[in-house]
Amino acid sequence: MKRFELSDLKPGAHIHFIGIGGISMSGLAAILIKKGFKVTGSDKLKTHITANLEKQGAIIYEGHDEKHIQGADLIVYTAAVHQDNPEIQAAMENNIEMIDRAECLGAIMKMYKNAVGISGTHGKTTTTGMLAHALIYADKDPTVSIGGELDIIGGNIKTGNSDCFITEACEYTNSFLKFFPKIAVITNIEEDHLDFFSGIEQIKESFAAFAKLTEPNGYVVACGDDKNIRDTLKNSNSNIIYYGKDSNSDYYVQNINIKHGYPDFDVMYKNSFLTHISLNIPGFHNILNAVAVIAVCQLMGIDADIASKGIETFKGTHRRFEKLGTCNGAAVIADYAHHPTEIAATLNAAKAFEYNRMWCVFQPHTYTRTKTLWNSFLTCFNSADKLIFTHIYAAREKPDGVTKASNLAKQISESGKDAVYMEDFSQICSYLKENLKENDLVFVMGAGDVINIGYDIVK
Repeated sequence: MKRFELSDLKPGAHIHFIGIGGISMSGLAAILIKKGFKVTGSDKLKTHITANLEKQGAIIYEGHDEKHIQGADLIVYTAAVHQDNPEIQAAMENNIEMIDRAECLGAIMKMYKNAVGISGTHGKTTTTGMLAHALIYADKDPTVSIGGELDIIGGNIKTGNSDCFITEACEYTNSFLKFFPKIAVITNIEEDHLDFFSGIEQIKESFAAFAKLTEPNGYVVACGDDKNIRDTLKNSNSNIIYYGKDSNSDYYVQNINIKHGYPDFDVMYKNSFLTHISLNIPGFHNILNAVAVIAVCQLMGIDADIASKGIETFKGTHRRFEKLGTCNGAAVIADYAHHPTEIAATLNAAKAFEYNRMWCVFQPHTYTRTKTLWNSFLTCFNSADKLIFTHIYAAREKPDGVTKASNLAKQISESGKDAVYMEDFSQICSYLKENLKENDLVFVMGAGDVINIGYDIVK
């Protein structure tokens, strides 16, 4: 079946977004407005995001009604929209073409000569942010779609005027298989999203299919240190460039130093010095992310020294090791980590800084992830001195009646760690305000609404 392309539409065609207020959907809408399409959209409530779209020329409706799609040539919808939505129903009755968010993003990618899709179980947002900084510094004026807020672009979207497009490429529900990347980045492959995937073998099959999308003239830039990636790509016909910590990869690092918590290092290419980078974010995992960006920039014809200077301007995206302020003289850090590997990497990176005690307030994200990765959650907090767990953020799921964060805290506590469970956010805030001391370091960690605890205690 032929995949939808925006070139199938007449110039200035009317595109309607159902669920336009979401961070990703709003970004796609902004790009299409700039491309000259008429954009309308609907959502449950109007927000500052929809207000910004209105300033750009979109027509926004509050609530859902079949009248909203009148005259539309194309409907774009999110996975959260159900088939009983009146706008979906009306589109079906009137035979209006409908595509989901991922297919729309893929169609947008095809409009750009240099489209980069950044995938991986972890590190997509940070790597996309680094690459955005490098391309902007190199005056490439890219279009950027990122799953977080990036200060240099004033949010999650930048509509550029060049042939460069960069976006995160998420494997969940195989949405990234609807993309058109010329360069596909794979940062790592691990078990996750086990409410959709049956296990690691099926996940690897999806990443193999994603890599194949670059054939015959594109490239795959992949972390050679990751065994699952090597297994996934061992029979690939794609043009593969590996990066990693040593000379087993094409791009690798030497002479790593840590200064005031932040690493600087040399980037090598096939045994030759390429450039030097001094990062403004901590962690060895971010060294690898930076090397991936250098490799991508080289493929795009950008001088390595210019790319490295652009990377050095990157200080993180919101909710990725983001300092919110202080409480009782303790630094309060927000971090989006919600997978055991991400948690361990973030807390380990924090050990490079000077502090008294490291606290971690953690909110598990989805019952499926908590249940299937339970044993890994038991050990990923080892770098923290004090742990506070709160209720699971259900997101798209319903409680299973068995998986409970309180049991996770109890089991960790029984192993000798200082771990407690508190259901209520206000209780956690009061406890922190009473017990945090000068030079403590406290993480509010998770992909749910746990960040509100951080906002509260730094008021």
